[in-house]
Parts: sequence; structure tokens; C-alpha cells
Amino acid sequence: MAQNPIPVYLIAGFLDGGKTNFIAPMLSGKDFTEDEHTLLIVTEEGEEEYDLDALRRRDVRVEYIDGEEDFTRERLTKLDAKYQPSQIVIEYNGMWQIAATQDAFPDHWTLYQIVTIVESPTFNSYAKNMASLMMEKLRLADLIVFNRCTDELAPMLRQRNIKLLNRRAEIYLEFDGERMEEYDDGSVCPFDLSKPVLELSDEDFGFWYTDCQDKPDRYEGKLVRFHGMVAQSPKFPRGSYAVGRFAVVCCAQDTAFLGMLCYGPEQKKLQNKDWAEVTARVRIKNLRVLGGEGPVLYTTEVKPAPAPEDTMVYF
Repeated sequence: MAQNPIPVYLIAGFLDGGKTNFIAPMLSGKDFTEDEHTLLIVTEEGEEEYDLDALRRRDVRVEYIDGEEDFTRERLTKLDAKYQPSQIVIEYNGMWQIAATQDAFPDHWTLYQIVTIVESPTFNSYAKNMASLMMEKLRLADLIVFNRCTDELAPMLRQRNIKLLNRRAEIYLEFDGERMEEYDDGSVCPFDLSKPVLELSDEDFGFWYTDCQDKPDRYEGKLVRFHGMVAQSPKFPRGSYAVGRFAVVCCAQDTAFLGMLCYGPEQKKLQNKDWAEVTARVRIKNLRVLGGEGPVLYTTEVKPAPAPEDTMVYF
């Protein structure tokens, strides 16, 4: 009989970087643990310790796995049978690769969220001396928290532009455990604009579209290339059409077409729902259909292209 999927929350980061201080209040409060039977797996022990009595009152059970060689499917399957949890939190050893974790999971364990905790004062040192381990944890994360941040460190962290590494993740700076700021304060572009052409992958398009709509001045005059679906409409200005992607904004039932208005001689030849590779220059134009000033594209090359395997864009 197939078992119901169990969500796994993996909290990654280096030793004494603040993982325990992130996890403990999450598990001792009822918002996360209400009506749940939680298994906490700890794979490294730092200076901070868990209050086991407080966790037990929230129906949280704790198991310790000391070595990577013991983090196996057999061991995890035994823990699953022993505790029969409804959710799992793993405090993950910073020296272990995340990519191998799911091979050890029982089939019904589902990696639901990866949270990477980074100690701001030591970030540059780890990024320099343990680059592959650090970058993997940043690249795969759904949520990144730079803790122990200061007003002096914040500009440096923003200048490193972690958004280039992971545009999907939510990123926050935490000051003194009390004040939180969004990493993206608009001061740093999430794309590398130093190259002659900004090449957008299928995954990049949605993020670029929203950033271009919010900050069109950042991209004015820039040559971009992307893969999209054509939309023709009599509501568009004469000689123009749109190219873009349908995006899942919240759920499968909540989709929207993210289309960039394009001008070019190919407009009359393109059909609705054609797929094309578009190379175009971004310009700002004042149009009624845009509700005022906004970005439009002047094409330099448009080529037919096959539809991608997954036509949707996800945030």
C-alpha cells in the first residue's frame, strides 16, 4: 500500500552558523507543530542545544545521526517506522552535499523546503575556502537567511548579488535576531548585464519579466534573447504583437500570460501561439495599452522555435 507523502524541511548551513537557533523557536511554537507529529533529525551538534522537554511538549521527537555513512535509507526507514512522523525537520551537516540526500530518503519522504542559514560575518571566508559546499547550499535553497548581519555587512552581502546564483529563493538579512530586511532592496540587478546579449533561460524569463516591469530603466537599450509564445491581438498598437510565457503565479488554477510587446517586420508573418526565439532591444515607450510608460521590445532577429517540453513558467 502506498504511503502518504511526508514533507521534509532541510535546514542547511555550517557549524555554529545559527541552524539550531533557527529551528528551536520554529518547533517550540504551535504554528508549525500544531496537530503534527514531528521528527527532528540532527546531523551535527554545535554549541547550542535543544530543550528536549519543550520539544516533547510540542510532540517533537529528536534523533541524532553523527556520520554521513550512517545517513542511509536503511537508517531513515527505521526512524520512519519507529516514530511514524507527519513531518520531518533535518538539521543538516554543512560539510555534506545536499544533492545526495534524497537518495537516502524513503520513497514517501518528499523534500518540501531547503532553508540555508548563513552567518554573515563568516560568509566571505566560507565562500572563498569552501566554495563548492557554500554555493550548492545557496543554489538549491528555497529560503536563505543571512543571520548576525550588521549595517556595515549588509551592503557587502548585497553587492555579492546572490540573486545571480538563485533567483527563485526568498532571501533575508537578519539583524540581532530582531530586525529582518529583504535582501533585494532594488539596489542590485538580479541579472548579469555585462555581456552584449542577456540570454534568458526558460527558468529566467519570469524573473526577468517582473524585474523589467518594475525597473525598466535598468534594461533600457539592453539586447535580450529568449524563447516565447506569440500572441496577436487587435488591442495591441499597430505593427506590434506580444511574445511571452504563461506563468503559474500561485497554483495551477492561477495562471497569467507574461507578454512583452514587440515591434518588428515579422509581425505580419507570425501566427497566434507560434513559438519563437526572439532577440530584441529594450526600449521605454508611453502607450495606452501599458497604462503609461513601460518596456517594449524592438526585434533584431526572430526565428521559429519548437515549444519547450514544459511551456509554463514557475515562480
